[in-house]
Amino acid sequence: MQRAASLFSRTWPPSGIPENEEEVAKDAILEKVMKGRLPTDLMLRCTILDKDGAVKSISGQFKRSDLCNEHRLNPRDLRKIDSRIPNLVPTILIRKEAILINILHIRALVKADTVVLFDTYGSDDSRLHSAFLYHLEHNLKVRGGGSPYEFRAIESILLSVLSALEAEMVFIRNLVGGLLAELEDDINHDKFKRLLHYSRRLASFKNRARLVQDALDEVLEQDDDLNAMYLTDKKKGIVRQNHEHDELEILLEFFSKQVEEIVNEAENIENNVQATQEIVELILDSNRNALLALDLKVSILTMGLGSGALVAGLFGMNLQSHLEEMPYAFAAMTAASAAIATFAAWAGLWRLAKIRKVGLTNSQATNRGSDPKSRAPWIPLPLRRRNFNS
Repeated sequence: MQRAASLFSRTWPPSGIPENEEEVAKDAILEKVMKGRLPTDLMLRCTILDKDGAVKSISGQFKRSDLCNEHRLNPRDLRKIDSRIPNLVPTILIRKEAILINILHIRALVKADTVVLFDTYGSDDSRLHSAFLYHLEHNLKVRGGGSPYEFRAIESILLSVLSALEAEMVFIRNLVGGLLAELEDDINHDKFKRLLHYSRRLASFKNRARLVQDALDEVLEQDDDLNAMYLTDKKKGIVRQNHEHDELEILLEFFSKQVEEIVNEAENIENNVQATQEIVELILDSNRNALLALDLKVSILTMGLGSGALVAGLFGMNLQSHLEEMPYAFAAMTAASAAIATFAAWAGLWRLAKIRKVGLTNSQATNRGSDPKSRAPWIPLPLRRRNFNS
């Protein structure tokens, strides 16, 4: 162990990174991690809506401990909706008097007469948040539908999540569709880099949409959680049976199906991208093979010319052959050199064309199939082992 520790100390930090910069980087990472593990008396920014849908406080500062005491929550429950702590997995937590929702850009606490929206730190999409807050206020003020207060809040939250997914889906679909159309006309390195970037973005989006669907399906599978989400009836002391949650089940199933359609559309686009990548690779391979074949043809023609020039080289030696006295020797040797060069080039090109023939069978089967007498009649594989005499 001491030897391994000494070896690690000699090899760390990696070459090319100054030791002081490495220490500063480690201290910064440690400080960032420890910020999420500080005591519970931290300030959280919240927007609170009352039972009438009116905004009581916008981005107000509240202590975490006060929120836990007021809403009868555990400190670990607020960690899921604290935007300064990264949470990639959407969650819907049901507690005794509240529902905690952490999905995409929305982190909310829903009660029977109150909605607490936790402001997302570092969020740049203020327009989406404003539209969601406006719809939430309007939906909470409408009481004619007969739905409980918490269901109207959940509907607004899920509708905002669905709108965000649809907007991003349309944006990615336009990006990918335009790039695939460009690849049909021209293929270059820059477009391949863009296709790789879009593929990663599409995969990340599909993963987030699938996690949202899983969070909804997880709640739908638990009858106890569905009954516990009837906060208004629980506040009034109404006891519900395990199967009496049709209204909430229909609401969650509707949004689950909508998210499933988005996931399926993302998968279709991803399949189109993969198919395009495979076709482009085939086209590039075909072009590469064509260039190699052209190079081989030039080499074969050069070999043919070299074979014809061999005759001229033989007669260029200072040796007596007694052919120079013949009147037709020059014409005969010229014709013989041309015939040799033509034959060598033709033989090479014929052999190249034979090699370039691609089939689904191997070369031995091809050679065996060239003889009509040795060619066996074609029989389907399942029937070859049967005894036809019986």
